[in-house]
Amino acid sequence: MIAWRYLRSQRSDGGVSILSWIALGGITLSVFALIVVMAVRSGFRTDFVDTIIGANAHTSVRAAVYVDENGATSRQITDYDDWAARLEAVPGVTSVAPLVKGQVLANLRAANAGVEVYGIRAEDLMNLPRIAAPEQSQGDIARFEEGVAIGWGVAQELGATVGDRIRIINPNGTRSPMGVTPRVNAYEVVYIFQAGRWDIDRTRVYLPFAEAQSFFNFDGAASEIEVMVDDPENIEEWDVPLLQAAGDRAVLWSWKDAWGNFLRALVIEDIMMIIIMSILVLIAALNIISGLIMLVKNKGRDIGILRTMGLTRGAILRVFFLCGALIGTVATALGTVLGCLFALNVNNIVGFINWVSGQEVWDASIRGIYRVPSELQSGDVAFAVALALALSWGATIIPARRAARLDPVEALRYE
Repeated sequence: MIAWRYLRSQRSDGGVSILSWIALGGITLSVFALIVVMAVRSGFRTDFVDTIIGANAHTSVRAAVYVDENGATSRQITDYDDWAARLEAVPGVTSVAPLVKGQVLANLRAANAGVEVYGIRAEDLMNLPRIAAPEQSQGDIARFEEGVAIGWGVAQELGATVGDRIRIINPNGTRSPMGVTPRVNAYEVVYIFQAGRWDIDRTRVYLPFAEAQSFFNFDGAASEIEVMVDDPENIEEWDVPLLQAAGDRAVLWSWKDAWGNFLRALVIEDIMMIIIMSILVLIAALNIISGLIMLVKNKGRDIGILRTMGLTRGAILRVFFLCGALIGTVATALGTVLGCLFALNVNNIVGFINWVSGQEVWDASIRGIYRVPSELQSGDVAFAVALALALSWGATIIPARRAARLDPVEALRYE
């Protein structure tokens, strides 16, 4: 009761009520910002990993460079069926698919685009969730053997739609006495997918495996074998078993090898963002100290009277601790509610900003993904709440102890 009355002190009491509102607003906004930042951080990593492992091999098994029967260096895997059978027998491996890969030029009418062609079997293509079941698609993936599947960005770059015939130009085409003649083939676009990552949608073209072997001069061979496992987050656990199964000529290249630097940069960014936002919570909590110090100064006479009436120092400490703790608790609750609501509706808010500004504030071609990622995790919310309560409650200890140590004689001497 006493703490509640003190918190409602009027401006005549030194503006303590105004400082309480400032502290309340500061902690609310800092907790709100901390929760939103952590939700976007978690969502970004989840979306990044999901789009990578959903459209790419968890690890690729390749052949080390060797000298073929013609005396030329090569990395082709001629016995890819044997390799695939041995790799598929490794515990934890969910699927294995031989691939033929190559970088070529795609053309439709006057438009050209550099693309990366993946030669893959139709049944293996269905094992890629971001390709077989993307967020958006056009055409029929069941017709894959009749043409090509292209990414959403490739379709936009070429102006292609389902049913168009695009030309694929391989500069390392047919060898003849006159030199190398580029190979040009035309294929019908039967399927357009949106994998969720701009860099994939902008460059990826899937071609039937047998056709890709012929087109890239890989007759009876594959360039690599992609392997899917049941726990891609811990893909390094399969390094030794896969190498043992593939043989001495094999080398591995996992999704973490390809994107490891980016993942490590995300971790560093996460740590720095949490530190910065935690400092903001601390700064907001310091407002509680200034407010309570003024409150103790203005209520010196009351403290003296309460002490002479029999209140102990512990009781006085609890009164002023409750003043600060109440501000911190209410502010944390408000910030948590606002932060959770914002994090759950962040894409609706971005859409509203786009509508108001009349332009796209989230450019997928720059950021790589098509929407603002947000994943509200209970652990992140619990961390934000615990941090805010610990700092706000801890900030009340200093002025509360000062009030408890106040000598009633000194407090009433000049009253």
